Amino acid sequence: MRCTRHAALVAGLTTTLLAVPALATNYTLWIHGKNGGGTQPGNYNDFSNWGPSTVSAGVNKKAVNWNGTQRISVENYRIRDALDCFCTGGNWCYVAVHSAGDLQIGYALSLYGGSTRSIKNATPNSSGVCGNAGGTQVGWNIKWVDVASGAGGGSELADHGDWAVKDPIVSDLVTTTARGMYNHNTTRSVWFYNFAASKGTAYSGILPGQDDEAVSYHSTGGVSGSSGSSLCNPGDWFCGGTLNTGTSACSSGQAKWSYHSVSFRDDGEDYSHSGNGNWEGIPGVVRKDVASRAY
Repeated sequence: MRCTRHAALVAGLTTTLLAVPALATNYTLWIHGKNGGGTQPGNYNDFSNWGPSTVSAGVNKKAVNWNGTQRISVENYRIRDALDCFCTGGNWCYVAVHSAGDLQIGYALSLYGGSTRSIKNATPNSSGVCGNAGGTQVGWNIKWVDVASGAGGGSELADHGDWAVKDPIVSDLVTTTARGMYNHNTTRSVWFYNFAASKGTAYSGILPGQDDEAVSYHSTGGVSGSSGSSLCNPGDWFCGGTLNTGTSACSSGQAKWSYHSVSFRDDGEDYSHSGNGNWEGIPGVVRKDVASRAY
């Protein structure tokens, strides 16, 4: 009788332990832009594009590396692999992107964010693919996206051929192509917080309005439309309008895409496009925001 009770107790304890769900974990994903500084695709620990990996950049930070010379559609599977790995099941993600990384996360959410995903175990292999943990879900668990000088609206430097045209990604960065690549309003209710830099001088004759030497405010501000426009800081003359902060439309009446909000507008023209591999420029501003909010 005592043996029977003991066996029942062990069985009950085992059942209870099996019923305890895995602890939920938050991750911070960093998606780089064009080229990517020689990073290793699939290696989530390679932060060489961004800067020292010892710097605070959000809880459980992961570098989502891809071949930044290739077209968005060709390399987007790497972003989806990372989202499957770390943003399914009980796990949630904060996402930070730079430049063409804006196109990558926007493309993934718009075209695949409503698809059925296998829940993964957050243990990637050498290719950046995680094993199945059992079960499925629709889309991914993403809290928000911080966007450093986003190229979701393309760049006139691609329009005019000022970038090396041998890289396939340049064709995706043509303003009309970038804006027509997917429905930018479809974010699956995930908020994009845009950080727009304006320390631009070298290409002021090509990039309309305020720019950071790579992308103009119409793109970095998440402004809707089929092509770019001339937008500036308050009080600047000879512009088509002011890029307003928050979700408000520009002073010219142009609306932002749905679920897009300007969190930072570089009124002092202090920040450039590049992070210089040391968390500088506008990526540095985003890093500070992520470090304070992604926990």
